[in-house]
Amino acid sequence: MKIRNIAIIAHVDHGKTTLVDQMLRQAGVFRANQQVAERVMDSNPLERERGITILAKNTSVRWGDTKINIVDTPGHADFGGEVERILRMVDGFLLLVDAAEGPMPQTRFVAGKALALGLKPIVLVNKIDRPDAEPMRVHDEVLELLMDLEATPEQFNCPFLYTSSRLGTATLEFDEPGTTLTPLFDTILGTIPPPKATEAGPFQMLISTLDYSSYLGRIGIGRIERGQVHVGDTVALLGIGEPGPVGDGAFEQAKIVKLFAFEGLERAELETASAGEIVAVAGLAGVEIGKTVTAPDHLDRLAGIAVEEPTISVDMLVNNSPLAGREGKFVTGRQLRERLYRELERNVALRVEDTDTPYAFTVSGRGELHLGILMETMRREGYEFQVSRPRIIPREGPNGERLEPYEELMIDCPEGYVGVVMEKLGPRRATMLDMKNPGLGMVRMRFKIPARGLLGYRSEFLTDTRGTGIIHHRFFEYDLWAGPLSGRNRGVMVADREGVVVAYALFNLQERGTMFVQPGDPVYEGMIIAEHVRPGDMDVNATKEKKLTNMRTTAADEMIILEPPRQMTLELALEYIEDDELIEVTPNSLRLRKRLLGATERRKLARSEKRALEE
Repeated sequence: MKIRNIAIIAHVDHGKTTLVDQMLRQAGVFRANQQVAERVMDSNPLERERGITILAKNTSVRWGDTKINIVDTPGHADFGGEVERILRMVDGFLLLVDAAEGPMPQTRFVAGKALALGLKPIVLVNKIDRPDAEPMRVHDEVLELLMDLEATPEQFNCPFLYTSSRLGTATLEFDEPGTTLTPLFDTILGTIPPPKATEAGPFQMLISTLDYSSYLGRIGIGRIERGQVHVGDTVALLGIGEPGPVGDGAFEQAKIVKLFAFEGLERAELETASAGEIVAVAGLAGVEIGKTVTAPDHLDRLAGIAVEEPTISVDMLVNNSPLAGREGKFVTGRQLRERLYRELERNVALRVEDTDTPYAFTVSGRGELHLGILMETMRREGYEFQVSRPRIIPREGPNGERLEPYEELMIDCPEGYVGVVMEKLGPRRATMLDMKNPGLGMVRMRFKIPARGLLGYRSEFLTDTRGTGIIHHRFFEYDLWAGPLSGRNRGVMVADREGVVVAYALFNLQERGTMFVQPGDPVYEGMIIAEHVRPGDMDVNATKEKKLTNMRTTAADEMIILEPPRQMTLELALEYIEDDELIEVTPNSLRLRKRLLGATERRKLARSEKRALEE
């Protein structure tokens, strides 16, 4: 069977999942009158809500007598672990670039990974129907990017197509408008090589992705590198390690119970599959990403999947607030530990460690979004826990110096806000790499900034630019420690007693800050209810009721009008809190709190820290 295996990679929101929709539609996967959801590959509810791809997913289309296996990948660098592991299954990739925005930080990140593996690219300049599209400028920028990423001459001379994902058109010449995606399919067949796999020889396959079925258990997905496999075959499962022959004792024996191939959006059951095909196998109990499945009489391990190390970590603790256990289904330390370690099986870029504190775990990932998506998923499953402020993971340099992760920060904002952006990034130790003004009133700036300096900046940036700015960042490199950075410059209002929030109390407090709670919300001592307008924390009573007396004054019955509270998402809360604060995450609520709930305990700690500094 003729096969092509390709991945689609792009920066977030450049239209790759919409393009997959059109490829499925034009290849005849859907019936003519079939009702199909938009962005059908984004099947996860979190992906639908946020409009981004989080998990890599497999599908396939048939064009003529050739089967094209397609892997849709995330565009955000925080989910780079998803991209790194699936690139081992494919022989080429479609690099999608927005015709107005051009190559963005994440485009550079994922394209660099694919080119390093020697994969053949096809560049798609997408969204050419945008009114501000500049395809020729973007064409040149992509060529510059390929040079920067040290593409080989063969990779550099790749075909360029001009596409519109929304309209489902592609053309090789920008001057000649396209009508269908036929030029794209023809280019894939002509450019992407067939899989470098040998049908002769003993069976060998690398597991790149995991799935789970309540009926079949764990399912391993990968590309068959050599030989054939049949349902009922006995295979050997080799652990992760150095490639090459393995000793007889170092493997688990298992039996292939079911074998599936991807046909459109469905899984088709097979009796046999040959080298080059991407398949899902069931029956391997100990299967993990990076393990090799081979014939039991030829124990030959493939090279594992290299994944970059995490750069940011948080502490996840059992919820011990006065409101603990009221909303969650899973609230104990044992349940939290089991869930975190279960996540490691498929989330290869994540790290989980036990700490000295009972029922507190250090969870490390690629960025705030990577960790935030994990927390949001757990919360929706019914877990209840607390989270500390994110902190960077430092390293030691070759000469013993302290290194920290730096991010490449790209900002697009109107010309009038350039000054305030530069002013805010200065104290955060950002260094400008370049600045472009392509016209249309928008300026593009690129900075190198410590990952610590980005914590808490996104919400400030959106306020400073009145919501008109766009911000993107990706991991850049480890460099010398930048020194101390200024943190949040405003204090918070902390509830001084347990009870229910009353409108009368908030009315008297709202002129001193921005509220996080509304009337009827439960509060407890030590819970953060608002942001103060000045530095320094303030203990307040949010449950104070109006005294009901028979005295009447002109001011007694004035109407209470409250400003709407600030809605905190998990990512905003992670950016907002300081080291002495925690986020309480439950299925229905997000609450900010102090680590030490009692006001007296906090004052004692502040005094002891002050004495320690003076000494």
